[in-house]
Amino acid sequence: MTASCEWVDVGSGLKAYYGKPAGAGPHPCLVVYIEAFGVNEHFKKLTERLADQGFATITPDIYGGDTYSYEDLGNAIGKLKTMNDDVVMKQTEQCLDWLSHQSEADEQRSGVTGFCMGGRFTFLANAQLAGKFKGASSFYGGGIGPIEDGAGRKVLLDRVAEMGAPILFWYGSDDESIQPDELGRIAQTMAEHKKQYTMTCFPNVGHGFFCEDRGSYDENAAEEAFEKTIAFFRKQLA
Repeated sequence: MTASCEWVDVGSGLKAYYGKPAGAGPHPCLVVYIEAFGVNEHFKKLTERLADQGFATITPDIYGGDTYSYEDLGNAIGKLKTMNDDVVMKQTEQCLDWLSHQSEADEQRSGVTGFCMGGRFTFLANAQLAGKFKGASSFYGGGIGPIEDGAGRKVLLDRVAEMGAPILFWYGSDDESIQPDELGRIAQTMAEHKKQYTMTCFPNVGHGFFCEDRGSYDENAAEEAFEKTIAFFRKQLA
């Protein structure tokens, strides 16, 4: 048996791509945040892949149906700049509330993961919605700890004190948008606040290494990060 995936309406005009695992459950849940390009084929496949691993997986369409090609970076970043942190966190709560009404899902055992823009939202959700999540895995989240964010977003290091759940960080050493000093500030702030984290920085790997549809894809890094993220969520959401 394999997971089944479909678009669902979680209310207030918000749609999400949902992966329902095989079997009655109740299954642990995962919220997935997109990159700057929208809920595209990569994120549909990822939702299904996570559901196949036994997680009731919901990927909210925070872009309201908009998608951009990987070559259309300018417009994708333009859309990213319109995102409001508090709105996205409210949409996240909507998704968790929707999951609470699905018989196969146990939203009391929820984790959160995301990529690029979504990696930053993962970090934020682990603080602002600390009571909702038991684990987080953030992939190359830009804008978490720079001196000043290039997209004009609020830097998030002042939110670390609010965090409750352990978090994984995944980076590439050749990511031109996230410099080594930012990784240092994140690690230092997490340690100063006595928060549990694991940071992995793959050598000779760039931004977007997890996405098989991008030129920056690195199979070895992507597979290692996926396997360790799955093992982490199995433990945290047990």
